[in-house]
Amino acid sequence: MATETGKTTDAPQENDSWHVVQQPDGHCDIVSQGELTSTTDTPNQWGPFASHSEAIAKRVGLIRAGKCLPR
Repeated sequence: MATETGKTTDAPQENDSWHVVQQPDGHCDIVSQGELTSTTDTPNQWGPFASHSEAIAKRVGLIRAGKCLPR
């Protein structure tokens, strides 16, 4: 949804913190702080990270280390 300033409001805000969460199937997803509260049954999670880019870098490292499966 676009606002009067042209920015979208559907995407998480830049000031959100980001987490890498391992799913039961072994894949890791990147979720915002707001989405994290709805995924409480996850045994492994890493973060918070200040930016989405930092969370992506962490997920890449976890895949390389064999802790997460690639998608």
